[in-house]
Amino acid sequence: MLQATFKLCAGSSYRHVRNMKGLRHQAVLAIGQELNRRALGGPTPSAWINQVRRRSSLLGSRLEDTLYSDQELAYINQGEEAMKKALGILSSQEGWKKENQQANGDKVLSKVVPDVGKVFRLEVVVDQPMERLYEELVERMEAMGEWNPNVKEIKVLQKIGKDTVITHELAAESAGNLVGPRDFVSVRCAKRRGSTCVLAGMATQFGQMPEQKGVIRAEHGPTCMVLHPLAGSPSKTKLTWLLSIDLKGWLPKTIINKVLSQTQVDFANHLRKHLESSPAPEARC
Repeated sequence: MLQATFKLCAGSSYRHVRNMKGLRHQAVLAIGQELNRRALGGPTPSAWINQVRRRSSLLGSRLEDTLYSDQELAYINQGEEAMKKALGILSSQEGWKKENQQANGDKVLSKVVPDVGKVFRLEVVVDQPMERLYEELVERMEAMGEWNPNVKEIKVLQKIGKDTVITHELAAESAGNLVGPRDFVSVRCAKRRGSTCVLAGMATQFGQMPEQKGVIRAEHGPTCMVLHPLAGSPSKTKLTWLLSIDLKGWLPKTIINKVLSQTQVDFANHLRKHLESSPAPEARC
């Protein structure tokens, strides 16, 4: 059965199968199930099974690419590139200057990055497990406007695979109307690696969401949030948020710096307040 399934998936025996994406995808799944069944039948998987498993995994990743259009693949690549750039900026510990320091330990740092501009870095500890933050910031992203006054609305315009989404975000006007209404169209990518979760994004083009009348289209990125359990206290989460925004329009740098650093401090406060006032996921009806 396994050999026949492998031939079906590869399309080497039946040429007409090569364009049947759904059937090929099912065949890849069948290979994995058959390999697992055989592996569990003996004390250890044979070398042959391990070899075919590696080849079927490679084949599966190639077939996965064919399930997306060229535009969708471009969005996926753009999201991953945003993550790579943002993590690269965070990994550099040199050149950061303090912008804001709170009594509870929250702090905002900044630095100027070549070809990117001034970026801001929020570092906080949240007294909630990482899974809780992941749920609010990724799985319930569209509900952010309910607890963050700086956001009027976030809408997912398109979901691509399990990691990538295209979003439209409408930001609220800043206090005193220092910064008028802005909106953002972004590609966002979420990846989990062990106990660390990274949420990254940057500005993108999406034909179904043209610029809105009376709203300035600003641009994100590269930007990201990194979540991981606090060392020694796994019930708490260390959150690091790299913020890079071009607000467009004419605004003095002093106003931009003040607004962006305060936006990060406010975000941490609103997030804590929301999590403390909401029941944990398992307690919800």
